[in-house]
Amino acid sequence: MAAPARSAEAEARLAGLQLPQSGAWLHLARGAAVSRLRAMGLPVKRDEYWKYTDPTPLTVAAVPVAQVIPGETEGFDGIDCLRLVFVDGVFDAAASDNPALAGVEISRLAEAATQDIHWAHEVYGVLEARGQTPVARPLAALNSALATDGVLIRVVGKVSKPVALVYHQTSTASDAILHHCVKVEDGAELTLLESGPAGARSNTVMEVQVADGAAFHHVRTQGRDHERRTLTHVFARMGNASRFKSFTLTANGALTRNEVVLELIGADGVAHVAGAALGNGMFHHDDTVFITHQGTGCESRQVFKKVLRNGATGVFQGKILVKQSAQKTDGYQISQSLLLDDDSQFLCKPELEIYADDVKCSHGSTSGAIDDTALFYLRSRGVPEREAQSLLVLAFLAEAIAEIDDATIAEAIQARLESWLAAGAH
Repeated sequence: MAAPARSAEAEARLAGLQLPQSGAWLHLARGAAVSRLRAMGLPVKRDEYWKYTDPTPLTVAAVPVAQVIPGETEGFDGIDCLRLVFVDGVFDAAASDNPALAGVEISRLAEAATQDIHWAHEVYGVLEARGQTPVARPLAALNSALATDGVLIRVVGKVSKPVALVYHQTSTASDAILHHCVKVEDGAELTLLESGPAGARSNTVMEVQVADGAAFHHVRTQGRDHERRTLTHVFARMGNASRFKSFTLTANGALTRNEVVLELIGADGVAHVAGAALGNGMFHHDDTVFITHQGTGCESRQVFKKVLRNGATGVFQGKILVKQSAQKTDGYQISQSLLLDDDSQFLCKPELEIYADDVKCSHGSTSGAIDDTALFYLRSRGVPEREAQSLLVLAFLAEAIAEIDDATIAEAIQARLESWLAAGAH
């Protein structure tokens, strides 16, 4: 079959790529990423994994304008954490905490990029390259080629408090390209938080290597700024008896696509990916997940809930690939939408591909409206209609929020969700 036609504007952007200056280790990684990107080309809507989402706003050279919404608070106010702040995609040392923290080594990509060797050469672009098979992810390769800032985190123990990446947008035309690398060594544990809009348009890649017996917890919020265009990729590779848990709460945004690509290489690993989204009006939200089981006795869960109204669109593409070596796999996938009017839509593509014979895998997807009986029950007991509807939305999203292990962080997410509902985010 012939490759889909590529737009002239996308091809022109590829032809004009200029790699940033860097030391030997990153120069090699960027060069390899450019080679991958040129072989794939930038995505178009005719590509199989982009058929529900038009990538044009993410691929064109001109940045779509996004107004800055003042007064949006940070996603994890009140939680004791180490804050690392980025403004329009550039690290802000003055607004950040001292990165010295027991059990973890943190450096800035912009500084490490000038060195000829760095531990991140084992991770940067490596997991992204692995994630290009069997599905091409060219915008992740674009990120590996062009990113000039981000954090490099090496964890050697159980870190005492979360590390928070805080993103601020101040320009209506900022184009943020951030690349983070996380290496969690044997038996170590880290909680990483993310919040805020990185830019008017942003492309963020996070590569996470979780060693034997290690644990990585990831929680992020993508806030109420209506016009932003956001693309994120998380690539993770997991060792024996390792744990990976990621949760994302999203409200509004013109275009959001969150991709997660996980490899359970070792035995007895546990990987959970969850998300809750609230969309109103001009809102297109796409969760695309690909989990590969290679080790024996591993567990994976995908739990995604979307609440949509006023013509909002939600997308879920989730795949579980079980290789022949991955006996005793337990894979679970659920994607559900709550449509608050007849104008909204939920597009879903669940997939199972199984080559082992001793497995337990399931997937399900539903779309529906608010239960009229439950709404009538609450109204009959004096609950105002708006409040009653919010309570039912919270109940619908509860299964996804339950995937957060830390009770304090889960409470912060719940409080943020309630404030968004009260402000009319849904």
